Amino acid sequence: MTSALYLIPVTLGDTSIEQVLPPYNHDVIMQIRHFIVEDIRSARRFLRKVDREFPIDDSTFMEMGKHADVRQFSQYLEPLRKGHSVGVISEAGCPAVADPGADVVAIAQKEGLSVVPLVGPSSMILAVMSSGLGGQSFAFNGYLPVDPADRAKKLKALEARAWNEGQTQLFIETPYRNLKMFQSLLASLRPQTRMCIAAGITTQEEWIKTFTIEKWKKQQLPDLSKVPAIFLINK
Repeated sequence: MTSALYLIPVTLGDTSIEQVLPPYNHDVIMQIRHFIVEDIRSARRFLRKVDREFPIDDSTFMEMGKHADVRQFSQYLEPLRKGHSVGVISEAGCPAVADPGADVVAIAQKEGLSVVPLVGPSSMILAVMSSGLGGQSFAFNGYLPVDPADRAKKLKALEARAWNEGQTQLFIETPYRNLKMFQSLLASLRPQTRMCIAAGITTQEEWIKTFTIEKWKKQQLPDLSKVPAIFLINK
């Protein structure tokens, strides 16, 4: 196996490995002993899920989570500079997309080190695919402001872009605030705007629906307080 920085996708929830990850990922992972991870405990759990015989005790783990020092990320790539492959594992889905793995990849690219993305579930792409809102042009906007007034202002700006450019707008919220986001959407957007809520993608709690705002006001929303969701809007 060619030494490289391998971007290793994980399941989006309590989903079987076989459902969302190809066998090739297993073969690559089994040859890596250096990992840059968002959380060590969950990364170790994932590796055990990939293969019960994975040599956890013979592997090294370097954290890139909330409390990690970004200035140390360059040192994390030292094994790769010496010819050893390094894996990047985030908390859910594909690494380096809306998470600190992007900073690690940026360093590798700047130094001309090989970067190899492995195939796996991307909640954003799966949400666009299943929304019916169009994937010719779309933008992921991450988390929106928590303050109600600022959030409403941002929602109106995203809606204007969707209507003016036909660009599907994606954004997320912390699960326990999903209901508040939903209520803000109903209060802020025009009745004709279409909105999709894609929650629990690839899990048993998967729930994906698209309606106009006018019709959403008549729908019964399931309890999404503990389920990761992506919100999408377009004209």
